Amino acid sequence: MHRRSLLAGATVALALAAAPAGAQQRTEIQFWYGLGGALGERVQEQVRRFNESQNQYTVNAQFRGGYVEVMTGAIAAWRAGNPPHIAQVFEVGTATMMAAGPAIKPVWQLSQETGIAIDPSRYLAGVRGYYSDTQGRLVSMPHNSSSALMWVNLDAFEKAGITEMPRTWREVRAAAEKLKAANATPCVMTTTWPTWVMFEQQSAIHDVALAKPANGFEGMNVEMNLGDPFFLKHVQFLLDLQKDGLFRYAGRDNAAGNLFPSGECAIGFGSSAGRAQIERDAKFRWASLPLPYHDDWPGLNGPSARDTLIAALDPAALTPEQALDALKAIKSASTAPGPRNGIIGGASLWTLTARNRTPQEYAAVAAFYAFISRPEEDAWWHQVTGYVPLTTAAYEMSRAQGYYQRNPGADAAIIQLNRAAPTPNSRGFRLGGMVEIRNIIQEELEKALQGQQTAQAALEAANRRANVVLRNFERANRS
Repeated sequence: MHRRSLLAGATVALALAAAPAGAQQRTEIQFWYGLGGALGERVQEQVRRFNESQNQYTVNAQFRGGYVEVMTGAIAAWRAGNPPHIAQVFEVGTATMMAAGPAIKPVWQLSQETGIAIDPSRYLAGVRGYYSDTQGRLVSMPHNSSSALMWVNLDAFEKAGITEMPRTWREVRAAAEKLKAANATPCVMTTTWPTWVMFEQQSAIHDVALAKPANGFEGMNVEMNLGDPFFLKHVQFLLDLQKDGLFRYAGRDNAAGNLFPSGECAIGFGSSAGRAQIERDAKFRWASLPLPYHDDWPGLNGPSARDTLIAALDPAALTPEQALDALKAIKSASTAPGPRNGIIGGASLWTLTARNRTPQEYAAVAAFYAFISRPEEDAWWHQVTGYVPLTTAAYEMSRAQGYYQRNPGADAAIIQLNRAAPTPNSRGFRLGGMVEIRNIIQEELEKALQGQQTAQAALEAANRRANVVLRNFERANRS
């Protein structure tokens, strides 16, 4: 019996060894994501493309609610011992995830252990910097990066007799007054993600810190800066717009997400990734533009766009074609001081650990990361979602394919992210408890919009309450 068992075992082993690769069992991993609607469909398509590209691994992608639900759910699952392999976490959760310690495996370590190359130098600087540690090593995997844009209904603009697209907030107000007078749409203007668009993006564009020092990049000993005169100026501007019937506050986060694509509002502020929904739902002509700025704000008195381009030029590193493109860009760039760079939004992918996780499972994660980094896959993702290309190669490929010529405005987010060299105030944010801080700012802003308090009182309350969150986070995570 013993001999027959050994022979049977050997026969099975030989059969498995001789079986074709496609017949071997794939290593399966779980991917939790927080994108719904049209973008969620793209995530499923991206995963399908990976699964069909090889026969070793299978990624099972599951929608787990919004970004907050994915982050909190993934951490809770790790504590329970059954986390997903990959969790999609929005950019303001970066500090929280970095503080999770043994729950996460940094991308640089994943690449090192699996031998699957994931080269951070391939990524756009603004994307790479946000998700890297102080040594420049990737901690999480860039996935869906966006910037906030201004979306305009061109049919409504034509009805109102507006021929020039607004660039500044002063011009936006003038356009809004014409749209209201012409009754072009039921709602003139709205915004999604109020804190991201109206506080975080605007502070970066105007080179004003949301928190000091350096928006948390230099450590947890940071204080909110909502008492800066800029925030008072901008919040009062929003209150005046609402008072005059030019602005509709539709709620927190993405509550206003359908108001522009449906044609309800003529101007919408939101993520560049809104392109997927707008292309699908809008029944009117539309355009995407960089966010407006206050042209009378003294913080814009820095280097001009032309000065910035010249300072960054390294002729020795350019091919003749690239040098010619650079000279054309310098020639056409503005010589006047202008707005700073916008910041990224969206999310990155975090690799979660588990006690019983195998090397093959980590290899599957790394293989998926490497796949979505391929120029052709990155360019596809960029073009079908509206998220910015993550790699320089994908941007160059999209340009060579004529994508931006066929889709004017599709590069607006890229232009906004790269129109000036980042400063410590425009690099992004790494604040602990940022989800709670966003909610605090929204709560106090809502009270001001409802006439319960002044702009100054709202900012003072938000600053005080947010600082409590920062101190609690620091105490909980200080080593």
